[in-house]
Amino acid sequence: MLSILRIEWLKIKKYPAFWWMLGIVALTYPGINFICYKIFLGFTVKKDMTAAIVNSIMGNPFAFPETWHSVAYFSSFFVVVPSILVIMIITNEYTFKTNRQNVIDGWSRNQFVTSKLLGVAIISLVVTLMYIITAIYFGITTNNANVTSWAEGLQYVPLFFLQTFAQLSIAFLLGFLMKKSFIALGIFIFYYLILENILVGILKIMNLSGGRFLPLALSHKLIPGPKFFSHFPDSAYEQSLLQINEHIIYTLTLTVSIWLLCYTVYNKRDI
Repeated sequence: MLSILRIEWLKIKKYPAFWWMLGIVALTYPGINFICYKIFLGFTVKKDMTAAIVNSIMGNPFAFPETWHSVAYFSSFFVVVPSILVIMIITNEYTFKTNRQNVIDGWSRNQFVTSKLLGVAIISLVVTLMYIITAIYFGITTNNANVTSWAEGLQYVPLFFLQTFAQLSIAFLLGFLMKKSFIALGIFIFYYLILENILVGILKIMNLSGGRFLPLALSHKLIPGPKFFSHFPDSAYEQSLLQINEHIIYTLTLTVSIWLLCYTVYNKRDI
């Protein structure tokens, strides 16, 4: 296992695009949450009736323990950034023929896919670490009085990791099957930003609930919108929380299926 990780590290450590994308990831997650926090402050610092109502109803969604939920939710919309990194890493294997060289040097085909699975898991951990640091920062700086309740929302940490890993696995699958970064990136971004949203909207118009079972929606449902920002009634919000456990099962099933497909395809593919 360690030897596989060491070889993967040697592949990417001198790859400038990897470090650029990692830097963008490190800036994106704190950045988007800072913007959302500023928008929240814009509503609450005003000395008028609207601000008083917002403060009384919402409290502070960036203070402990709500920060774990709020930061996870806003961060989840930017998984497209590490997805670009994942697609670049797998498509480079085909561009530079390093996947073939690994097999020639003695790796089994399963070891190659395992190395990529570990790579996606590590990127997911890095993204999750950025989320944790961001959530802690806002939790501490926005309301020191609530620091004692910091552990109450920690269930969102593993949920965020699972959501990130699941969606990066979908991005990996596209890069793995397409072999060309431009094509895989185009398909992923188009589906992520446009196509799935259109499909969800069509299903809603038809009064069908199948939208939550689309590939990305499965894991998006792991972190429903915080009550503070939700335009749904309390009953709908409570229902979204109740659906988390079943979506954990759906997400795990889809993610395991993706990686089993990768192992199967690579063992049969001509390299």
